[in-house]
Amino acid sequence: MKEQIEKIRQEYEEISTELNSPDIFSDAKKMGELGKRQAELSETMENINELERIEKSMTENAVIINSNEEDPEMKQMAMEENVTLSAKKAILEKELEKTFLPKDPNDHKNVIVEIRAGAGGDESALFAGDLFQMYAKYAEKNRWSTVLLNSNVIGIGGYKEVVFEINGADVYSKMKYESGVHRVQRIPETEKNGRVHTSTATVAVLPEAEEVDLKIEEKDIRIDTFCSSGPGGQSVNTTKSAVRITHIPTNLIVSCQDEKSQIKNKEKAMKVLRSRLLQLEDDRKAKESSDARKSQIGTGDRSEKIRTYNFPQDRITDHRIKQSWSNIKSILEGNLDEMMVVLQEEDAKRKLGK
Repeated sequence: MKEQIEKIRQEYEEISTELNSPDIFSDAKKMGELGKRQAELSETMENINELERIEKSMTENAVIINSNEEDPEMKQMAMEENVTLSAKKAILEKELEKTFLPKDPNDHKNVIVEIRAGAGGDESALFAGDLFQMYAKYAEKNRWSTVLLNSNVIGIGGYKEVVFEINGADVYSKMKYESGVHRVQRIPETEKNGRVHTSTATVAVLPEAEEVDLKIEEKDIRIDTFCSSGPGGQSVNTTKSAVRITHIPTNLIVSCQDEKSQIKNKEKAMKVLRSRLLQLEDDRKAKESSDARKSQIGTGDRSEKIRTYNFPQDRITDHRIKQSWSNIKSILEGNLDEMMVVLQEEDAKRKLGK
C-alpha cells in the first residue's frame, strides 16, 4: 500500500503544479481534464493524510507505552487512544484499498437496459413490467433521467420486452450488477386457485456507446421500416415509422417503434445497436482474461440466475452473494440503495482476493 500511496501523492502533486502553471490557461480542454482528475484524487489524498496522522499518533503513543519514565495513568491513556486509532486506521485502509482497485472505464457512463419476459407466460411479462418500474423509480430517486427506447406491451399491462436508457452521474457503476435472470415466486393475478407460480425475466445492462467508442459502417447494416404495433400485434398507425436494423456481420437485430418519427426511431435503434456491439467486444475481452472474470460478481451473463423475489415469504435473495432482504414492496418502489452498496462492497472484496 505504501507504494500505491506514493504514486497517488506524486500524481496529485504533478497535477497541482501543472494547474498552477501560466501555460495551462491556453489549453482549456487539458485544464478541464486535469481539474477533473484533481477532484477525483482530493478525497483519496484526504484519506492518505488522515492515515499518516493516525500512524504518527500511534507511534508517539507507543513511545509513551514502552517508556520506563511515564506514569501508569499516561500509559493507560495512550493504550486506550491507540485502540481507538487502530479501528480508525483499519477503516481508512479499507477505503484506500477500494480506491486502488483498477477502475472500470464504463462506470461513469449512462446505460441502456433491456428487460425481456422469460418463462411463465403473461406472469413473466407482468414481472418484466415490475422490474421496469423498479428501475425507473430507482433512477428518479438518484435524480437520473429515464428515456423509453422500445417496448412490446401485452394486453394486461406487462412487457414482452422493454428497452430504455438511464442518464446521469456514474449510472453504470451501480446498475451493472443487475444483468442476469431475475426470478419471481408469487400467486399471479390470473391464478384462480391461489397457487404460487415461478416466472423469470432477463435483464441486460449495457454501458451506452457513443459514436467515438464504436463506428458502424453503413455497408454493415440493413434498415427495414414497418408499421408500429400495439398489444396483440395490431397496427397502431398507418405510416411506416417503426425501424428494424440488422447488423450483418453479427446478425444482431434491433427494433424501435415507440416514436412517431422514423428518424427518431432510427436514432434510438442505432444507439442500442452500438451499445450491444460494444458489449460483445467487452465480453470477448473478459473471456480472454478469465481470471479477472472469475474474481468479480457476474455483470454480463444473461443466463446467470442472480436474484429471486419470493412474495409469499416477503424475501429477495441475491444468489451471487447469498444474502437476503425483506420488504419486497419497498424494493420494487425503487429503494435499492442498500442492496447496491452490498454488491459493490462484495465485488471490491472479491477483486482484492478476500
